[in-house]
Amino acid sequence: MIAYSTEDPIVALASPSGESAIAVIRTSGTDSIARLAPLFKGTRDLTNASSHALHHGCIIDPSTLEKIDEILAAVFRGPSSYTGEDGVELYCHGSIPIIQRIIMLLTQHGFRKAGPGEFTLRAFLNKKMDLTQAEAVNEIIRAQTDKARAFALNRLSGSIRNRIDEIKKECVTLLAAIEVQIDYPDEEIEADSNLKKAVEKIANQCKKILATYATGKIIQDGISMVIAGSTNAGKSTLFNLLLREDRAIVSDIHGTTRDYIEGVISIEGIPVRLYDTAGLRDTDNPVEIEGIRRTDRLIENAHVLLYVIDAGCGMTGQSGRFIEAYQKKTHTIVIWNKTDVTSVPCPPGFIPFSAKTGNGLDELNELVVKTVIGTSPEMTGEPVIDSIRQKECLEKCLTSLGDFEKGLSDGLPLDVLAICLQDSIESLGTITGEVTSDDVLSEMFSHFCVGK
Repeated sequence: MIAYSTEDPIVALASPSGESAIAVIRTSGTDSIARLAPLFKGTRDLTNASSHALHHGCIIDPSTLEKIDEILAAVFRGPSSYTGEDGVELYCHGSIPIIQRIIMLLTQHGFRKAGPGEFTLRAFLNKKMDLTQAEAVNEIIRAQTDKARAFALNRLSGSIRNRIDEIKKECVTLLAAIEVQIDYPDEEIEADSNLKKAVEKIANQCKKILATYATGKIIQDGISMVIAGSTNAGKSTLFNLLLREDRAIVSDIHGTTRDYIEGVISIEGIPVRLYDTAGLRDTDNPVEIEGIRRTDRLIENAHVLLYVIDAGCGMTGQSGRFIEAYQKKTHTIVIWNKTDVTSVPCPPGFIPFSAKTGNGLDELNELVVKTVIGTSPEMTGEPVIDSIRQKECLEKCLTSLGDFEKGLSDGLPLDVLAICLQDSIESLGTITGEVTSDDVLSEMFSHFCVGK
């Protein structure tokens, strides 16, 4: 259940906590403007101030008339505001004592500190946005790459809602046709084949959206990618090349890297946590053995393995055994490295590469993207989802549609089939928030930051 009242006037810091040039303190709720007005002294009384305008003045403590800070106040009157309620945003100096003092003063004058995501929750409850757009707000904040931001912004514009509404409309039209046949059994009944085709069409549309989830999740959360191979194969040089900085020690001495090191990069808009690992070889050195054990553990949990082979040394039996074992655990890309200093031909299926010169980097990046997400989602024309909640709702809808098709094949009565369609419509409505519960809202908004 939602643990707080949505009727209270609320306040929260909307900018990052800590020292900054400017801090943003956000308020919203019934009487929020009237409650804040006595604390503001400026060229205009906020009680009568126009909406969507900035007003210069000072925040004061009315009990002592002490001036706390010189600020700008932006008044927003509902329903033409983010939350749909009256509210004021205060732009003050980003001093921690000033921020704390202003928020304390507001709580002393009837404001409650906002819970996580409570401003966006109120926007949803006041029908300023649907649930997919509310989720997109949090996804924009969490976006690690420009592509993740673009996909989230597309969802915020209503792409998911519009697509779901189209599918739901088809479900409702089909349900209405069935209910007519139930109410007027003497009328000509639509052929089972037509009903089957209509449901298959709806199911296929749901499946197309559902198929984008894996891509959306990867673009939002990213992947882990491990560089492994024999000692002195050029793993650390490749790590530094991808990271675009000298993080790993590069040496001709075998066994230089004893433990893994990591860094964060972006490949074609996909966040990647990259690991450089200890060289794989037969050894009695306990430190190297532990490094190899840690490499094995990393590879088991990785999305992609880049296995590096020194082209000058060629493919060894040891590398063959490692590659064969790792291919069973994760997506493995074999890199034929050091092509700048050897003319040994690259075996089929390997990538000719030079970690020293960067030759082959574009091909490697392209293959990594193809390996983890396949076809670019922009080419399908479908909005990309990354919400597990939306995924589960689509799966429930497909289950109901599948029950409809099976019931149709089994010759079940139309009133039973109608229930299956009603269930699918409810699942689609849950995606956009037309059908939802306090428990779902509480869980979803608990992952938002305070102030949004």
